[in-house]
Amino acid sequence: MTESTKSAKLSIDGKEYDLPIFSPTAGPDVIDIRKLYGQAGVFTYDPGFTSTASCDSTITYIDGGEGVLLHRGYPIDQLAGKSHYLEVCYLLLYGELPSPAELEDFESRVTNHTMLHEQMMNFFRGFRRDAHPMAVMVGVVGAMSAFYHDSTDINDPWQREVASIRLIAKMPTIAAMAYKYTIGQPFIYPRNDLDYASNFLRMCFAVPAEDYVVDPILSRAMDRIFTLHADHEQNASTSTVRLASSSGANPFACIAAGIACLWGPAHGGANQACLEMLKEIGTPDRIPEFIARAKDKNDPFRLMGFGHRVYKNFDPRATVMKESADEVLELLGVDNNPILQVAKELEKAALEDPYFSEKKLFPNVDFYSGIILEAMGFPTSMFTPIFAMSRTVGWISQWKEMIADPQNKIGRPRQLYLGETSRDYVDIENR
Repeated sequence: MTESTKSAKLSIDGKEYDLPIFSPTAGPDVIDIRKLYGQAGVFTYDPGFTSTASCDSTITYIDGGEGVLLHRGYPIDQLAGKSHYLEVCYLLLYGELPSPAELEDFESRVTNHTMLHEQMMNFFRGFRRDAHPMAVMVGVVGAMSAFYHDSTDINDPWQREVASIRLIAKMPTIAAMAYKYTIGQPFIYPRNDLDYASNFLRMCFAVPAEDYVVDPILSRAMDRIFTLHADHEQNASTSTVRLASSSGANPFACIAAGIACLWGPAHGGANQACLEMLKEIGTPDRIPEFIARAKDKNDPFRLMGFGHRVYKNFDPRATVMKESADEVLELLGVDNNPILQVAKELEKAALEDPYFSEKKLFPNVDFYSGIILEAMGFPTSMFTPIFAMSRTVGWISQWKEMIADPQNKIGRPRQLYLGETSRDYVDIENR
């Protein structure tokens, strides 16, 4: 961190305190309050930490007002349009785009770590058949620390590297097996001759009775979903991973914590909520009714998959995802799927309505990713596990950055206490 060149003055009961101000390479200035309690005896109050920088980072930058998302300085639309997921993984992990030799080596290391320890199959079978795939993923990823003892020492740089590769490589296998288990089909082992996205699709949809060939359009769309969800700055699940890792927990436990946080419908369930809304609409002829409800400020209904909490203009990921959605729907068709028919008509109706354009309520990445996953044949219960797979590299990159940060200390948020003050215990017979 660079030295502060300016400061803010805070006056409390007639006494002034100088608080350093740091200027980032992009984004608003940050007031340093680390010494505020020691100097003035007060805390700041910021529910949800929406105005608090919990760390400094060089990985991802977001400007929600301008619709900007950068990974290590590279715009997300360029990465999604010209690169592919494993190259973006390398960028997030190591800070620079790889040379051809570096990329080949990295892809080889990931590909050769996709299999799971065979004894972990018994772990899957301990779950009920109707278990949610996210419940399975939380348990299995957390259990990796019981199977891979040689990569749990966070103080060893080589073990951190091995754990990183293992998590990126094995997460698709875990997600695919969670899916296969819930539908009662046999597990499909990964193959080293397939790329990352194709391997995942094959593990999800192949069966032993016949060969399965992955369509390159579907593989490319899947790869884009992975790429567009790879990292998103200090969101809830990433902050959870950082907080868990601040205690010195092993990497598998930290990523399991991130998966558990992502499971929440307010975070990772947005594309699932979008599909459930499309099912509620049911048929294209009901779209005007729901458009009217969305515009009625007295009606709590809102269109899922439109607008974004962070992006106040447009979601920069949505443009690329729309291209993939159009390609997938052209390949697979929508004639026999009423949900996809509703999606296409709703997109058209919302984009043509001045109300939505004036309020910047454009279709976001969750709207299009949900459409793609539905068209591919994934049940909505698999949408969040796929999100978790994609985000794993972001969590790991943030985890590695935090471990290497000399300012790293265990997270300990403060509180505004509003409960009872000290009072004496009353014996039960006198209550």
